[in-house]
Amino acid sequence: MLVVKIGGGAGIAYEALAGDIGRLVAEGKPVILVHGASDATNELAGALGRPLRLVTSVSGYQTRYTDREMLDIFIMASRALNTRLTAQLQRVGGVAAVGVSGVDGAMASARRKDVLKIVEQGRRRILRGDHSGKLTRINANLLDGLIRLGFTPVVAPIALSEQGEPLNVDADRLAAAIANEMAAETVVYLTHAPGLLRDPEEPDSLIRRVAIEHLPRARSFAQGRMRIKLLAVEEALSGAVTAVTIGDARRSHPLLDALSGRGTVFSRGGVA
Repeated sequence: MLVVKIGGGAGIAYEALAGDIGRLVAEGKPVILVHGASDATNELAGALGRPLRLVTSVSGYQTRYTDREMLDIFIMASRALNTRLTAQLQRVGGVAAVGVSGVDGAMASARRKDVLKIVEQGRRRILRGDHSGKLTRINANLLDGLIRLGFTPVVAPIALSEQGEPLNVDADRLAAAIANEMAAETVVYLTHAPGLLRDPEEPDSLIRRVAIEHLPRARSFAQGRMRIKLLAVEEALSGAVTAVTIGDARRSHPLLDALSGRGTVFSRGGVA
């Protein structure tokens, strides 16, 4: 079992990814594709004239403030991207893909944050009315059933709250949670970088191997969204997953290259 998470930004080799997934599925390797929607949401919000509000949590992670209107935009963007990816997998990869979100069949449950503790201009503040969530449960029945029937799930990062409302959840952490619930051996995160870099401005500074015990040191090199990815890596390796790779989504064979070790490979044990 392989879980792949792909971002939603420009420059990603979606067709190449679809071809790679098609090859693996044809060889009998079950794949679950989880996608982000941040860039697609930003683009749609801009087209609708809705300004974004990015906030930084007290723990230093940057996120989008998701009020009710932004939640609707997020859902629209996520569903649109999900449909395009599902179609592309079938057209290019020859894969029987099915698009779902965590809301479908209550596949992913989350607790609504509502109150965000943030830092603005050096001061701590409380921000209310947020519609993002922290994952609490993955119900693998839907995914397991689809895979048993020969389908490849394409998962949008929308979860169901305890009150039965949709919530924005982080796609990186969703992929990790799904991987552990489905007892996947491997998770691959494909992004706009060769992997974890010692210097984000220098592509040749790639860190190729990181043992789980050296993750705290690896975090010192992470900036921006890479910090969330390393949190997701830690969560994945805390369960059934034995290896996680962060690879380049822009390559001609992004997934196959990542599986062959091109990127940063995180594992339990090994050399940092």
